[in-house]
Amino acid sequence: MPEDAIDEEEMASTAVPGQPSINRQQTPPPERNAFTDLMSPKSKHPASNSSTPKTTRPNSTTDPTISTTYFGRDGLGAYIASPTSFPPSRVISHTSDFVVINDLYPKSSVHILLLPRSPQKTLLHPFDALSDPIFLASVQTEVTKLRTLVAKELRRRYGKFSALDKAREEAMDQDPPPSTLPAGRDWEKEVIAGVHAVPSMNHLHIHILSKDRISECMRHRKHYNSFNTGFMVPVDDFPLRDDDVRRHPEREGYLHSEMRCWRCGRNFKNRFKSLKEHLEEEFEVWKRE
Repeated sequence: MPEDAIDEEEMASTAVPGQPSINRQQTPPPERNAFTDLMSPKSKHPASNSSTPKTTRPNSTTDPTISTTYFGRDGLGAYIASPTSFPPSRVISHTSDFVVINDLYPKSSVHILLLPRSPQKTLLHPFDALSDPIFLASVQTEVTKLRTLVAKELRRRYGKFSALDKAREEAMDQDPPPSTLPAGRDWEKEVIAGVHAVPSMNHLHIHILSKDRISECMRHRKHYNSFNTGFMVPVDDFPLRDDDVRRHPEREGYLHSEMRCWRCGRNFKNRFKSLKEHLEEEFEVWKRE
């Protein structure tokens, strides 16, 4: 079986790490903001207190909406089948075609997943699913929207530190603020979106995350390289050519390659602890740009 980047704790655990989610926190009640309001689920159905998938295997390989429970590598199926069963700290939004969730083990300060709900696509390898031009177009449309939303969240969190956002922040502090705000920093350039060449979960999912790689859940080389090498294939690169080397991640050795800083390119080889310390330093510089 091809090697993926998940570890046993992530696959088996049902505990939600202490990582901020992309929208409102449950306790205490958060400060309201436009991003939270926009991303909050619109369903009228009450959400349960559960924040993670239940723990049995699906009974169908063709229709994830059949009432069942999920565990391990099938865990994402629970969100696809019943998004209203989860609180807004976990499920951000949902339609008949897609569910958007906060990643349970984020690998950046903002990290969400787009889950297609099509029974014909959800259990396919992403390279196969995204070879369908109509389906690919629908995914790319959703990813474009989510890039914008993630960018808004980055601005909300870090705009006050950014030199490029200084004029915008000062304008927003005026009373009343001007009708037209300065453009400020293009936070969408700080967002990446793609799929893993060897997915860690069985249900199709697309990662949309900030570039910073700052998270307590970034624990080892495979975690880092899965988002910083050809193992992470941008959605915009699809459809892939048949001879694309990223179709052969084990041959290319992505997960075990030397680790390079995403921002400055410095090679840390196999020194993960040193890389983590460096990423914290780069994070402070990055958010102040």
